[in-house]
Amino acid sequence: MRTKTVFLMAAVAFAAPALAQQDDSNWKSTEVVPGIYMLESDRGFAGGNLGLLVGDDGVVLIDDGMPTITATTVAAVEKLAGDPVNFVINTHAHGDHTGANAHYMNQGATVVVHDKLRDALMRDEQYDKSALPELTFSESVTFHLNGHTAYVFHIPAAHTSGDAAIHFTDVNVIHTGDVMFNGMFPFIDLDGGGSVDGFIAGQQRMFKMADDATKIIPGHGPLASKGDLKAAIDMLIDAKARVKALVDSGKSLDEIKTANPLSAYSGWSWDFITTERMTETLYRDLAD
Repeated sequence: MRTKTVFLMAAVAFAAPALAQQDDSNWKSTEVVPGIYMLESDRGFAGGNLGLLVGDDGVVLIDDGMPTITATTVAAVEKLAGDPVNFVINTHAHGDHTGANAHYMNQGATVVVHDKLRDALMRDEQYDKSALPELTFSESVTFHLNGHTAYVFHIPAAHTSGDAAIHFTDVNVIHTGDVMFNGMFPFIDLDGGGSVDGFIAGQQRMFKMADDATKIIPGHGPLASKGDLKAAIDMLIDAKARVKALVDSGKSLDEIKTANPLSAYSGWSWDFITTERMTETLYRDLAD
């Protein structure tokens, strides 16, 4: 049984009041560079941040939100693109990033994912198997559309087992998927093949790709910079060290939670990942 689907259910639970009237959400769009947009949902975990590449050669959508808000997602994308979506890139398997796959496939789009992401969707009892992605890659795939080069690459054992990030190499833009939560504790799906060290390594890899002018679209949170990514890396490395010191001293999980080693990072807490939940994740990862 995939306990990682707890994340999907939790996301729905947190968004429940807003989703009581389905498709009553809005997407805020930001043109990161000409022809590349970031879309942020006003319903939190109804959808992670989307990326959108538009132009005469075709339309590429990065992630596509929860199924409950498909209508407004489609409307927002159509308003910006003016043409049908040709490709959807899923950065990982969670429902707030894959929920509109069936719609876009029915409209003729090709969904592109990492091999392990497709495997995860095949095992997910809640996922519509008629919308399994048709095109997968093992290490990377590169799109050459609308004058841009989009390098899509696998980040192993990070947020999940099948994460992908996208580097628009010609315009210095990176879409991290959920291998970055800007200014918030990350959700590291240990049951879905994620790991703390893999998450840190994935962030460090993207950090090396960036410079001070890089614009970073995180999986959740506002548009980010290299400095924001550095802060996220430093936080997680230090948070792990704080918990590890207590584990190495023989403390139990309950004793560690009572000690509250992540109190210095209380400002990173949010509804789903509090200091306590982040401590539990770090403890479990270290114990494994």
